Formats: sequence, C-alpha cells, structure tokens
Amino acid sequence: MFVYYKLLQINTMLKRTLFFVNPYHLYVKNKQLYVTDKLVKKDRMVPAEDIGYVIFDNKQITYTHSVMQLFSENNTAVIFCNDKHMPASMMINFESHHLHGQHADYQIKATEPLKKSLWQQTIKVKIRNQAGVLEYFDKNGEALKEISKHVKSGDTTNRESYAARMYWKQLFDNFIRHRDGKPPNSMLNFCYTILRSATAKALVGSGLLPALGIHHRNKYNAYRLADDIMEPYRPFADRIVKETFTKFPDYKDLTKEIKFELLDILTSDVNFKEVTRPLSVGLSMTAASLVKCYKGEKKKISYPVLK
Repeated sequence: MFVYYKLLQINTMLKRTLFFVNPYHLYVKNKQLYVTDKLVKKDRMVPAEDIGYVIFDNKQITYTHSVMQLFSENNTAVIFCNDKHMPASMMINFESHHLHGQHADYQIKATEPLKKSLWQQTIKVKIRNQAGVLEYFDKNGEALKEISKHVKSGDTTNRESYAARMYWKQLFDNFIRHRDGKPPNSMLNFCYTILRSATAKALVGSGLLPALGIHHRNKYNAYRLADDIMEPYRPFADRIVKETFTKFPDYKDLTKEIKFELLDILTSDVNFKEVTRPLSVGLSMTAASLVKCYKGEKKKISYPVLK
C-alpha cells in the first residue's frame, strides 16, 4: 500500500510523508520520483520537492541509487524499518545548511554551564507538557506542574525521573514504561522513533551535529542531541499513543492502520507563545533557537507548551 499519508503546509510548500508497506520500485526520471507498483505494474510520479519523509517497511522495496541522491538533494529524511517493522535507521543530508561548519563550531565550544542551563529548561518544559497530557485526558496534572518548578541546573536532583514515575502511573492503568514491556509500549517505541528521526532532521537542517548532545553522553549514540531536544516533544507523542490505544485496546502487533494513526505525530499542532505550527515545523523552530543559544544571542530554547 502506497500512502500519501499527510500533506504538511509549510509556508507555500507541501511536504508529504510517504509510507511504503508493500513492494514497490522507485526510480528517478526528469529529476522527479517515480514509483512502480510491482503487483499491478503501474507508475506514479511524486514531485521530489514535496517530500519531507519517506518510510520503507517492506524488504521487497527496490530503488535506484539516483533515488537516494534525489532525496538527499531535497533534504528528505529516509527511515528504514527492521524485521520487526520498527524504524531502525535513517538517512539525512548533512549539508542541508549553508553555515553547517560555523554552527557546529559554536556547538562544540558550548560551555558546561550553558549546557546545564539548556537541560534545565528542557526538563522543565517536558514535565510541564506531561502535566498537559494528563489534563488533556481529564486527569490531575497539578503535582507535575509543581515538580517542574523545582528543576535545578542540569537537573541534578533528577526531577525528570521522579515526575516520570508519577506520570506513567496516571496516564495508563497498571503500566510500566519499558521498551520490551506490554502494550502500549510498542506504540510508544514506534512513535518516539519517528519523533527522534524528525528531531535529527531539524537539527541537521539548522547546521548542528546530532551526535554532540547537551545531556545524553552514551558514546555509542549517534543522535545524542536529538535525544535531548525531543524530550519536551515526547508528551505530544504520548497523547497520540493514548488516543490510538483507546481505539485499538486489544492489539498485539503494530498493523499499518495503527502506524498510520501514530504518524500523526509529524503533523500534530504544537503551540508556542504566539503561534501554532505542525510539530515538524516546531522542531525546526526549536533547533533554530538552540543555534542562537549556542551563539550567545538567546538564553532560552523555544519549546512548545502542550495545553
């Protein structure tokens, strides 16, 4: 099944997410993407500049080398799923910003006090947004709001973990958040991976190095900064998972119908102080504000608040 899943309006440009779950062959003709349905031998053209994300979830999908070059030239993020049909790797263009080298220099030279301040801001907003999720589902978020007020520089007292224990107990019944745990953990895994990919794309698009984090330091993690910056956006994914789990409470596997629901994360509205934007655009706004923080032009990252 070939899906033009969402049309995302960015200024005057439409950005599509293409999600392939059946066998297709992709090739380039006249600098545009062509898709051949292997079953019915039918071609379809998709304007390359309209594509924001491509997700491959079938081993029988084939493509020419020119397809990947076309995606790179148009700053399209390509996500590959594994045998378990979960996003496993991604291709992004590391030359999507003309000042990539300069911005990377600012990022590398960031001081430890600055990074601790940025992490404090990040966790404050994350916990506040978790409270917003609870209130969205008519639950009490006041305790989390209070916790968010007491996050210290670098979150040295680990208010993030303390808040998480309270949050998950309220959001789902008898639930423990664990990657390999019972449902809806697999929904959360899928939605978070898509969010992580979108965050990495936004960071690279602002000329930043996704491997150089603010707080995450695992030497085997190539997307440490993405893991940092996505934290306040996780509650937006949690809200979609909660709504999807309500529709499919007895699911065992992530069907394509469930995945289509979860892909709404890319086009969910997020609210900043004066504007509302689709989440993928919001991530770009956050990444651009982080660059300004590294350059010393701003003191706070722009994060959306979940109302």
